[in-house]
Amino acid sequence: MPSFISGLPPHIAQVICGHKTIGTTIGYKAVYPAEAIEAHLAFLARRRALRPGEEYRVPTDEEWEEFLGHFELRKVATGTCGRAFGTPCVHEHSCLRCSMHWPDPAQRARIAEIRDSLTARIAEAEREGWLGEAEGLKVSLAGAEDKLAQIDRRSHNGRVDLGFPAAPHVQQLT
Repeated sequence: MPSFISGLPPHIAQVICGHKTIGTTIGYKAVYPAEAIEAHLAFLARRRALRPGEEYRVPTDEEWEEFLGHFELRKVATGTCGRAFGTPCVHEHSCLRCSMHWPDPAQRARIAEIRDSLTARIAEAEREGWLGEAEGLKVSLAGAEDKLAQIDRRSHNGRVDLGFPAAPHVQQLT
């Protein structure tokens, strides 16, 4: 059994031991929560000591504003962009195509309208022979349909009415 006393964090000991819960690991070692917390804090301190000190400096005002600005840019008309801070938008702001787009259920009608518009534009592109345009629009259409399906899945509350259980019919023996 790995020792928490030597500084191994309990959650790592849990994985090493194959325990489902941290409580099992702590129970085996008979470690009090305060001891486990102290061991984990010591582990974090050792880990931080290995990293360059400039990573732990206070950010400048400009860096902080850039960081906060990123979260403002995550708000889009049809939902929220979940891309990580400092990463560019790989879809050139074609949000419905992006797996990082989290659709807003309140915008379902708007996304349905976009889907209908895409369907009409695909028909026009195919009629005019703009096959490249049609292919690109089909990718956007698939994205719009996926976002609508996401909203529909999330709006279902997950409860299923199983009815009221009936007492089984008991046949009396005579």
